[in-house]
Amino acid sequence: MELAYSFDERPLWQRLNLADWLFAALLVVAAGVTYYRYGAYMDVYEQGILAGSTVGLIALGWFWKAWRLFLPLAGAIALLAIQLYQGDLARGQSAFWLRFVLSSQSAIMWMCTLFFLATAVYWMGLLTRSALLGRMGSGLTWSAAVLGFAGMLTRWYESYLIGSDIGHIPVSNLYEVFVLFCLITALMYLYYEAKFAARQMGAFVLLVISAAVGFILWYTFDRQAHEIQPLIPALQSWWMKIHVPANFVGYGSFSIAAMLGIAQLLVRYGWLKDKLPSAEMLDEVMYKAIAVGFLFFTIATILGAMWAADAWGGYWSWDPKETWALIVWLNYAAWLHVRLVKGWRGTPLAWWAVIGVFVTSFAFLGVNMFLSGLHSYGTL
Repeated sequence: MELAYSFDERPLWQRLNLADWLFAALLVVAAGVTYYRYGAYMDVYEQGILAGSTVGLIALGWFWKAWRLFLPLAGAIALLAIQLYQGDLARGQSAFWLRFVLSSQSAIMWMCTLFFLATAVYWMGLLTRSALLGRMGSGLTWSAAVLGFAGMLTRWYESYLIGSDIGHIPVSNLYEVFVLFCLITALMYLYYEAKFAARQMGAFVLLVISAAVGFILWYTFDRQAHEIQPLIPALQSWWMKIHVPANFVGYGSFSIAAMLGIAQLLVRYGWLKDKLPSAEMLDEVMYKAIAVGFLFFTIATILGAMWAADAWGGYWSWDPKETWALIVWLNYAAWLHVRLVKGWRGTPLAWWAVIGVFVTSFAFLGVNMFLSGLHSYGTL
């Protein structure tokens, strides 16, 4: 089966409309205000990250139109929460909207609830072939992502309310990176859902997000891990701001590929064949997810090596985390090689993608649980 997609071949500047330029102007103004207020506290690397992030977010909004609504909406919710705090963290327990909706922890709990609901609705839509339930699943997933992203932005502000020496970007511990994983995985899935017009995929992809949500809830209520903690010395670096998000684009992409691999296997073995997209479409989305994930994981690995050289004096020390990152990289490099060079398709690569997520999960979480090394700051 041949898959064909239409592309607008006009130059980029001809494809941009007024909404695109207004979105760009909004982000430039936001970056300018940020620099005006906090530029004195930034070193040259952080100023570079601010400029690069602004350009990257504008480009993403031009490439993916839904981002133009998602980002301002999440930002507006976070700004509302910041305004309600009035510079006093204690208001998070007394102000109604902060306590129940807009504080970082409240927003993230709403995110968790909406992801669970989205999973259930996607499955009901899949089994009943209901287009309405599919749209509801998408809406719930978008709502969860908005509240989760707003919650992360608010948590960033809350950390500075605790103390200027405590404040940091919220990607420093397992609680925060699991939230980040949920957001990145959901947003990437929503892009593929719209591009391929296949909401049925959500029933499978949301399962892995719900598993991460389950971990967040356990980690919150059993370990009280949602409390904001000071950064340990090893993490007090601007490298963290770029290394960790790049890493989790890889983790999210590989997880999407694994879940679509499961869906593809079900179709090829004749289960849910009349309810899921074709095996060829699932194979194509799986390939695109792994290709994007491999690119970002490669960037993250290079950034990690540079961070290691800056922090410990060497680019590579065969620390368990580094070793397993290399294993993950080699696994997906081999996957892409056999698909692009050897022409493999179908069932073998689907099984490989499913097994690959267990390798990735061990690199992400298992190393922290069972091995010790220089990266032993994310233990359970």
